[in-house]
This record gives sequence, C-alpha cells and structure tokens, in this order.
Amino acid sequence: MEKTKTSISGKTAVVTGASRGIGYATALELGKRGAHVIAIARTIGGLEELDDEIKKAGGTATLVPLDITDTKALQALGPSLLSRFPKIDIVIGAAGYLDKLTPVAQGPLEQWTRALATNATANITLIQTLHPLLKQSENPTAIFLTENNDNIGRAFFGFYGASKAALEALVTSYAAENPGINISLYAPSPTETRLREEAFPGGNKNQLQNTETVAKEILKKLVD
Repeated sequence: MEKTKTSISGKTAVVTGASRGIGYATALELGKRGAHVIAIARTIGGLEELDDEIKKAGGTATLVPLDITDTKALQALGPSLLSRFPKIDIVIGAAGYLDKLTPVAQGPLEQWTRALATNATANITLIQTLHPLLKQSENPTAIFLTENNDNIGRAFFGFYGASKAALEALVTSYAAENPGINISLYAPSPTETRLREEAFPGGNKNQLQNTETVAKEILKKLVD
C-alpha cells in the first residue's frame, strides 16, 4: 500500500552503501533536495567526500562508518540514532555485494556467505533496528535495491540471485505486515558501478546508465 508522496525537504533519510555507486548518488541527491542524510558505509574516505558535496549543495549529513555485515553494530544503529532523531522518514537500502560470477557447484562458500550477509541479513537487521523510528514518521518510506528478475536463477548468478531472492521475500512480507509504511523494492537497469565492473570486467559501458540517473529514478518514488 503506497501512501501519499511528499516533499523530501526537511526529511531524515538513512542510506546504506553511501560511499560509492548508487548509494552515493542517491544520498547526494537527497541532500541536494533538503533531506538530512544519515550516510552509512565502510569507506570513510567516500563518506567524507559525500559530506563535502552535500555541504556544497547547502545540505547536511551525519556520517556513520559501519560495516553492515557487523550485525551487532548494525543492531545498535536504531537506538543510537534515537538519541538524536525523533523519527526516520526515509530508508534506502542500497548496499550490495556482487562478486565475480561463479558456478554454484564450484563457487567459494565464503563468497556465498558474504552475499547472503550483505544482501539479505544486513537488510533485515536494518529493518528491525530502524522500524521503531520509521513508525514515528507521518509518511515513512523504505526502498531496497534488488536485481532484475531475469538474473535470479540465471547461470552463474546463483549466489547473488539467491541472496536477492531472499531480500525480496523479506521486504515483500515486511510490506504486507506494515501497510502504513510505503515499502518497496527497486531493480535498476544495468548501471555503471564498481560492483558491476568487478562482475563483468571488459563489459560494454555504453549500454549502462549512470548512477545519477538511477538516483533520480529512486527519488521519483518519494515525491510527486
């Protein structure tokens, strides 16, 4: 159930994977449009660069250097934010893991473990830690990035596809349980990111869209 879309200005937004790629571009666009951005990522340098760009645009941000696969640290996020923010209006789950494509029968199990931890477990932990704050918003929205369904079950996409399928099942159930929150999945078209470059070295970049375009598409789900 989608609620009425409203202006982004004045909202508080949490974005994971905010140090690069789609997460960075989305966090920056939110900051430019007047949201206070709580930017989460492992890479401190990327977060500091994001902060500089948001400030240049007249916006504000709170930087949270955090590995989202550190479950205990992520579980503490909601309570720690509560001391500063009475509510969270927007959550963008943009962090993701896509390693080199591999056959299921020979793929390294550590690659599977990391895919599941990053793409599924981290997002359910994010949901649980931020849910009480989201419920305090008048118009809460949570968007989680997923994968085109054509790649789920595709040869060599087993680890990545299965972790995204798990994410989709979790988010779909979360949405059904909480009709008062605008919860959705978003699968961007192939995009020029570091993750994609690692999975498809030598791919044709002319067929990829840029992260700024994806960020604007995501924000269309937030405003009229």
